[in-house]
Amino acid sequence: MQKIARFLPFLRWFPMQGDTVKADFMAGITVALVLIPQSMAYAQLAGLPAYYGLYAAFLPVAVAALWGSSNQLGTGPVAVVSLLTASSLATLAAPGSEAFVALAILLALLVGVIQLLLGVFKLGIIVNFLSHPVIVGFTNAAAIIIALSQVSKLFGLSMGRSEHFVNDILVMFGKLGDTHLPTLAMGVLAIAMMWSVKKFRPKWPGVLIAVAVTTVLSWALKFNVELGGAVVGEIPQGLPSVALPTWDQANIGVLFSSALVISLVGFMEAISIAKAIAAKTKQRLDPNQELIGQGLSNIVGSMTQSFPVSGSFSRSAVNQGAGAKTGMSSVYTAIFVLITLLFLTPLLYHLPQAVLAAIIIMAVIGLVNFGAVKHAWQANKHDGMASIVTFFATMAFAPHLDNGIMVGAGLALILFLMRTMKPRVAQLGRYKDGTLRDIKVNPDLPTSEHVVAMRFDGQLYFGNVSFFEDTVLAVLADNPKAKYFLVVGDGINQLDASGEEVIHHLVSRLKEAGVELVFSGLKKQVLDVMRATGLFEAIGHHNIFATEDQAITAIYERLGEAAQDDLFCMLKPA
Repeated sequence: MQKIARFLPFLRWFPMQGDTVKADFMAGITVALVLIPQSMAYAQLAGLPAYYGLYAAFLPVAVAALWGSSNQLGTGPVAVVSLLTASSLATLAAPGSEAFVALAILLALLVGVIQLLLGVFKLGIIVNFLSHPVIVGFTNAAAIIIALSQVSKLFGLSMGRSEHFVNDILVMFGKLGDTHLPTLAMGVLAIAMMWSVKKFRPKWPGVLIAVAVTTVLSWALKFNVELGGAVVGEIPQGLPSVALPTWDQANIGVLFSSALVISLVGFMEAISIAKAIAAKTKQRLDPNQELIGQGLSNIVGSMTQSFPVSGSFSRSAVNQGAGAKTGMSSVYTAIFVLITLLFLTPLLYHLPQAVLAAIIIMAVIGLVNFGAVKHAWQANKHDGMASIVTFFATMAFAPHLDNGIMVGAGLALILFLMRTMKPRVAQLGRYKDGTLRDIKVNPDLPTSEHVVAMRFDGQLYFGNVSFFEDTVLAVLADNPKAKYFLVVGDGINQLDASGEEVIHHLVSRLKEAGVELVFSGLKKQVLDVMRATGLFEAIGHHNIFATEDQAITAIYERLGEAAQDDLFCMLKPA
């Protein structure tokens, strides 16, 4: 049964109680009422006709829930992934064209394959290369870009896209005098309704109310005919066609790099949302299974005319808040979208395009969070720097957002390596209670001319072992009478071949100078390397101790009369 459950994880939902079925059904319908207008808006953000959002809100939603691990994660079109899709394809084809649509569907397949392979081979840990501060900087920039990209639609301005997003925005502001007032009125009305409902009636479906009111108003006023406004127009009725994506060999290299970024960013967004909800529901999550679910949803979606999808924070929160108990709620959501595709699409004909822009703007406002950037800076200056650089790089590279996040990820990795190349090193003195403490913090602590003690807080690997050697030699140069050099190694978690080689030479070099290198507190994995390479014998078992107190006691006995007046050696732990 467990083997079957690995391939069919949704079996854990069964058998269902009547209360669970009812709760999931109501949650599924509630999410669908939000998802249908949102998905159409995000399709346009991705550069596709609005009805492709309904295709992305159909099977991918159900498949992600069936093969994922979270009971409440709501998958489907999301703002950041939609914008990444548009920016990835903008230079390859005209937005909205058949070639653009074909590339978007192929991109969904590549994203799905990457995520599926990462999940199958249990490589979910790879998303850690995109650190939280980098994602924070990117998300803030992406949210601003998304909102600004919709302003032209809100004002009813006809705008093209260029290689430089900033230039597009400047051109748009230059055209504000050509604003189509009825379109602006529709957009502002939709924003006002969504904001009011969120503030005064947060449990009501604000997006659905705004869509329903503005669509009826558009129909009554003949918005697209007599007022010259843009509406969604005719939506093909029925199910999306089932077909394999068209393979475009010429652009596959460009698409693959974009697919990799979308895979990681999309999954990181999904798993972050799932973890936040799991903290409330006490559910145990499997990140690799979630990768499989997200991957399969994009693969199946690519075969039913979908563009890349991911987990949605807002819809997941709605799902959980509506009482969803299992992923069956997402299956009910998909069924309601199916009913819409089959029977209800004519009702959306008069939906104003400006309202879709308003939906996107209201959705991404919550993503702007400069407080998180400040928090990252307060936690670690390097993290704060990575977050800020990612933000400005993403803004500067727009619409090529993948370049911005790659700059941020590269910088975060470089800063991390810089930190590990020069870990914290503390020369130690003996406190009155016998413990060893940093003499920089406590400059009056007793030290010894016979014994030097140093704590090394970091792994010993090829990147920092020369720093370790230089530090030891520099300290000894300041203490020429020292006979023992004690390395307090409680913070050393790893020793690689380069580290072992340098320490081997250092031991021999110090012995020739009449200095014994002594270690304390080394972990098992470090000792295993020492024994396997012969370094343990080179240092000598008599110079390796479990604790710093044992090491100092042994050194004190060896020094004999020379240590009788040495307060550093004489002090004992309280």
